[in-house]
This record gives sequence, C-alpha cells and structure tokens, in this order.
Amino acid sequence: MDIKKLSLIHQIRSSSLQSPPMLLLLHGYGANEHDLHALAPSIDPRFLVVSPRAPLPVMAGTYGWFNIAWTSQGAQIERTRVVAARAGVVQFVEEAIAAYGADSTQVYLAGFSQGAIMSAAALLLRPRLFAGALLMSGSANNELVPSDVDHAALAGKPVLITHGLYDQVLPIDNGRRSRETFAQLPVDLVYREYPMGHEINAKSLEDVTSWLRERLAVRPS
Repeated sequence: MDIKKLSLIHQIRSSSLQSPPMLLLLHGYGANEHDLHALAPSIDPRFLVVSPRAPLPVMAGTYGWFNIAWTSQGAQIERTRVVAARAGVVQFVEEAIAAYGADSTQVYLAGFSQGAIMSAAALLLRPRLFAGALLMSGSANNELVPSDVDHAALAGKPVLITHGLYDQVLPIDNGRRSRETFAQLPVDLVYREYPMGHEINAKSLEDVTSWLRERLAVRPS
C-alpha cells in the first residue's frame, strides 16, 4: 500500500482486511512517526496502523504536538495548547480514513505521553469519530472535557489507560488523574499501573495488544 500525501507525514502498516479497522499511533514529545510504529509488528494484523508525525519541530528529527512549559515542578500542560492542537489530529484522521479506505466505525486512537494527551483530547472532542482510545503514560484532566461533551456518543466507548508507577516525566498522579477524569464519563474504562518508568514495558505491551485484539473479536478474520 502506497503512503498518501496527507496533512501530516506518516507511516503505515497495511491490514489483512478490506475496509480495515484503523489504529492511529500518536507519538510523544521529542519523538517522530517511527517511534511507536516500531510496535506495529506486535499489533493484530487486521488493523491498518497509521503513525503520523507531529507538526512542531523540537530538535533535529524530533517533533511535538504542542509546546510544553518546563518548570521546577516538571512539565506544565496548558489546556489552550492541547485544544488548539487536537483539531489537526481530527483532520488527519478524517483524511486517513478516506485515503486508505478504512472502516469509519472502527477507528481507534493510541498514544504515548503527549500522544496520549492528544488521543484523549481528540476522543473527547469527537467521540462519534472514534471507536475507542488507548492512553499510555499520559495525562488527561477535567479541563480537557468540553463543556458540551457528547455523553451519548461516549456511552460504552472502550478506554484503556496504562501508566508506570516510577514515571519521572509524567508521574503516576497524572495516570490517576486521567482515571478520575474518564471515570466521570460513561465510557468502558480499564486502568492499569505497572512497575516501570516513562516507557512501555513487556507486560504493558502484552496488555495493550490483547486489549486491541479484543476490540476486534466480533469482526470476521
């Protein structure tokens, strides 16, 4: 499958299906489209995997979805920057669905760190566009929830949140805050903590890939 020219540079892993379910892999701050795409071989082959590059240059060859303010208390995430950035993610998803003939009812978001923040923000903005979201080592507080959030569209939507107990970039309180945010919404929430830092270890990857496989259990092979 040829890579199409869309609003964001990206990598793809083809699917074994026609009109496939699509998984968006959103990388973290200071990474690029190749980072999470390295997980593609572990992901159910029925998924069309699309890994976009964030639009803001950070350093040579690395990018971010929005700028971060670094303080003595760590990374400070400003809601206005997240809100401004998520429209670009939604636009790219809509382009990718059309360009690659994906099943528009089976589009999942998966993000790590800043990519998890963007995944949460996009899901909360356009829940009817996404079938669910996987948030790894991110942070989603109540400020990301729009005042007019579509509760009906979120009802039963699967959300998996994973976080490391020893995360020094986005400490575990961020994962627990994400859990609290989504626990107030009518989603099908699963939350898991692991004895790891700001990373994806073998056990968390196993749980992530199993969760994704379960999402497709009702689809034909």
